Amino acid sequence: MTHVDRRVRLAILERFAETGEAPTAADVAAAIGEYEGVVAEAYSRLADARLLVLGTGTRDIWMAHPFSAVPTGFRVETERGSSYANCVWDALGIPAMLGTDARIETTCADCGESLELRVRGGDLEPLDWVAHFAVPAARWWDDIGHT
Repeated sequence: MTHVDRRVRLAILERFAETGEAPTAADVAAAIGEYEGVVAEAYSRLADARLLVLGTGTRDIWMAHPFSAVPTGFRVETERGSSYANCVWDALGIPAMLGTDARIETTCADCGESLELRVRGGDLEPLDWVAHFAVPAARWWDDIGHT
């Protein structure tokens, strides 16, 4: 990863943390004082390194783990705002990344019941639930949009 790639990745994550939305290459270019074409090339390298997922045939960010650019079944509320995560694993990653408390809204994949998880002081509440991952982690990137 190049110095530009690191700056681009940080700007992307900062934008998600601030607004809950994915920045365009033009947004990132303005934020870091770089040419848009240079940022777009960094987007491609970051996607190749599995640090971003771009929309099919575009340079639009779909995922910048742990954030999702599209609404999902994992809404995360923190003192900094609201964002979406790609899965429960990523939903727990957002408060960990930001070092803050969070409320996570989701539903049970088995029965459809609404669920609310809370992270307070780095601890997960409730502690008696189980997260089930239908696809082993080693296979997530076989179809990252499905897992």
